[in-house]
Amino acid sequence: MNLAELLTPDRVLANLKSEEQLPAIVELVDRLVEVGALPSEHRKLALTELKKREEQRSTGIGGGIAIPHSFLPDLDGVVTIFGRSIPGVDFCALDRAPVHFIVLSLVPEKEHNMHLKTLSSIAKILNSADTRNRLAKAKNEEEILDILANRQAA
Repeated sequence: MNLAELLTPDRVLANLKSEEQLPAIVELVDRLVEVGALPSEHRKLALTELKKREEQRSTGIGGGIAIPHSFLPDLDGVVTIFGRSIPGVDFCALDRAPVHFIVLSLVPEKEHNMHLKTLSSIAKILNSADTRNRLAKAKNEEEILDILANRQAA
């Protein structure tokens, strides 16, 4: 499973409004609910679990990237959303730099192996400085999705 397979244009936000860690997570989760990717009855639990995860250790991994993630019961599959912040979000990242790319994933509780594959896929694609530069310059959600899909095909 690769990142581009987990995303659709409505699961990409080219211009996050939030400038802080938890509000950015709320913005992304709310978008998942809005587009029907996450049942509304899962919203509260998703936010609780994601917040718990961030309190353990920030998912800001450095290089302008954050990968908030959590397990949830009763999900049919991995639910992922990509958000870009042009000014950057204070995510308490390891390198203390603002985060410009957030990939939030919610994973079925029983899918630990899928979770590791998903994290690996995300890290692999965003590890490329060229890809991050192209994502920063993308004009809209469709262009972001195309960059992610084409990078993974390479």
